[in-house]
Formats: sequence, C-alpha cells, structure tokens
Amino acid sequence: MTASEEIAFYYGAGQLGRLARYRRVVLQGEFYSPEELRWLRERGVQTLCYLTLTEDTGPPAPWQREDRNPDWGGAYVHVDHPTWMEHVIGQAKAGLERGFDGLFLDTLNIEWTHPEDVPHLLALVAALREETCPAYMLANRGFGLLPRLGDLVDGVLFESFSARWTEDGGYAPWPPGILETHAEYAERLLRLDVDVFALDYADSEDLTRFAKLRASQFGIPCFVSDRALGRI
Repeated sequence: MTASEEIAFYYGAGQLGRLARYRRVVLQGEFYSPEELRWLRERGVQTLCYLTLTEDTGPPAPWQREDRNPDWGGAYVHVDHPTWMEHVIGQAKAGLERGFDGLFLDTLNIEWTHPEDVPHLLALVAALREETCPAYMLANRGFGLLPRLGDLVDGVLFESFSARWTEDGGYAPWPPGILETHAEYAERLLRLDVDVFALDYADSEDLTRFAKLRASQFGIPCFVSDRALGRI
C-alpha cells in the first residue's frame, strides 16, 4: 500500500493499515512501538509525535501553574522554567529516538492564557528546532507567535478551521463572523513558507463535506475527526 492522502490525526493505538493511507500522521508517542513506526515509514508514512509545549498532565512539578485547562485538565506551565524546557526537549528527543520522523507541537495559543509567555514559547520552539533539526516540525495554530513561528517550523495546522465540537457534546460549523476571521488567518499562513493543513470536527456527512470543501477553496488539505481524535 502506498500513502495517498495528505494527513491524519489519531490519538488511539493500532490501526496501522488505515494509517498507511496517509503521507503524514500525528500520533501519541507511547502508543506505538519502534517496529510499528518502522512499518509505517517503509510504506511512505511520515510519523509525527505529539508534544505539548504549555500544559502538563503529569504529576505535580515545579514548572506547573495553579490554573488548568478547563477542557482537558492539564496544568498550565511557566514556559520559561529551565526544567520545563529540559523536560520538553527530552520528550522530543525520546520520541525521535523511538522512531518518529518529526514532532507535532500542541498548546501554542499562549496569548489567550498567559500572554507574557509568548517570547518564552518562541524561545522553546527555537530550542526544539536547534536540538531536533532536521526532524519535521508541525505547529498547531500558534497565531500569536506569527510571523516568527513561520521561520522555526515546517508546517502549521489550523485546528478547527471550519467546524468545531461544542460544549453540549455536539458538532457545528463556526458562525459566519468567525469563519471570516479564520479565512484571514489562513491567508496569513499561506503567505508563509510552510505547509498548511486543517483539522476539523464533525459527526455527519454534511458537516464533513462542508469542512473539506471550504478547506479545498484555500488549497489546504483537511482531516476531519471526532473530538477525541479516535476516528480514522
């Protein structure tokens, strides 16, 4: 089997046959063995290891802040804490040593929670670039880091570009005003020298079709899944 579709995001385990349909896949590092990653690489699939840069779901640690992400429960961190930077870089290197081809950098929207950490987050991304080059680096959003972010990564993901999950457990398109704002951000991304992808959330054929069609109008490959990214 040869990979034919652009990108997938899957936070479950296994499903190697389905993953092999994609040129690039984002996975949870601990769910895949070196042998499974090698199997995917032999079929032309580039594997990216999930990495969070501003939140920590581990045990109490000196870099953690008191406030937490209300959706997922992770503790926000002091991004400039020296041991947090060491921790993140260590995780990145461990993923690459395990057999991943690159990294997926998540939780970059620090301007919404602790905007004073924006320069520290840019420094962390720059350190990751230096320590892991030439591994492929895909950033999730990170619009508050533009345009500098475009000089540090190989690609940017526009998560929830057209459709979103809602607080009541459903899925819906964004209102027209937000769609217009997202279009402006997409145009900014497309002017950078990076790959651009979209990730949307849907539970119906109509919403999936809407998301993929809208992304295609910008020339952006789009993957659609559920909130937990448990569907391939």
